[in-house]
Amino acid sequence: MGCLALNASYEPLTVVPVRRAVRLVLDRKAELLEADDARAFRSERTEVPFPLVIRLVRFVQVPRRFRRQVTNTFLFARDNYSCQYCGRHRSELRGRQFLTRDHILPLSRGGGNTWRNVVASCSPCNNRKGNRLPEEVGLKLLSKPKEPNHVHLVWAVRRLTPIQAKYIGMFYGEETVSVLEAKGGSTARERGSGK
Repeated sequence: MGCLALNASYEPLTVVPVRRAVRLVLDRKAELLEADDARAFRSERTEVPFPLVIRLVRFVQVPRRFRRQVTNTFLFARDNYSCQYCGRHRSELRGRQFLTRDHILPLSRGGGNTWRNVVASCSPCNNRKGNRLPEEVGLKLLSKPKEPNHVHLVWAVRRLTPIQAKYIGMFYGEETVSVLEAKGGSTARERGSGK
């Protein structure tokens, strides 16, 4: 588990390793907002609580508009870890079946590696489609692919504690937390309550 790092404006930036968060607090580059009371880092002379959320003391400029690269991690998160042809979730795939990246218009036929041209596909559907268009082999897309909201995408692939999710909700709104919970399967709130 990492530590949620917030900008000075309380904007969630990223999840950093806990040791890095402790270093930022000790160097007075960040302040501790939330800690795990059951754990701490101890040395001969000091004890530092186990950080869950820190806030940077100085504001860090973050580019507002950037395009997130198409990676399998983000692609599968965007498509809710489900095949966009048959609808099977990755948990339903058996044996040598797995999720793959499928280019709707194959690269060999002029397609690009863009958000609007790639979908998550189980290996059987991808093998069936091969180097053809979905309609040429009787496959139909369950949803039209689009470029995802980068906020939802970035936080969907991270595991957050309920305390950390609270800060995401405070900055981006509870709707964002709801979207993340829907995409993540096991929600931050469920993990916190032991469901």
